Amino acid sequence: MSKKLVAYFSASGTTARVAKNLANAAGADLYEIKPAVAYTKADLNWMDKGSRSSVEMRDSSSRPALADTDANIAEYDTIFIGFPIWWYIAPTIINTFLEAYDFSGKKIVLFATSGSSGFGKAVASLQPSAPNAEIIEGEILNGDPDEKKLRAFADKY
Repeated sequence: MSKKLVAYFSASGTTARVAKNLANAAGADLYEIKPAVAYTKADLNWMDKGSRSSVEMRDSSSRPALADTDANIAEYDTIFIGFPIWWYIAPTIINTFLEAYDFSGKKIVLFATSGSSGFGKAVASLQPSAPNAEIIEGEILNGDPDEKKLRAFADKY
């Protein structure tokens, strides 16, 4: 049986709730991907072209700093990475996280929360940040998925 990690970034708490429930259902460890500078509500206003999230997402080379890099990625075979969908892709802090560690030979399974869109080009935008890992588009896990659904999702990988 492989050792699993659920790593997640959550700006508003929605993805955090799903990630915690997924880790519990999968019997996986949990790690929060935290920005060095937390996002404020104003930072997340996608209708404001000058908001922090809008500026970061317009610049594909943007790499928001992480609060820490103490995840012990080497311990895990499968890493579930969760995030809210921003502009049809993962927030660029996910690229920062992937570039901070060696994911060679690891299986990365994406899950996301979204107000209205699917994964879009999330896998394509993340693969260059972890070129020696297998990145799999998992599922959009909106609402409050029950333990049975989350266990079935985790067991597929």
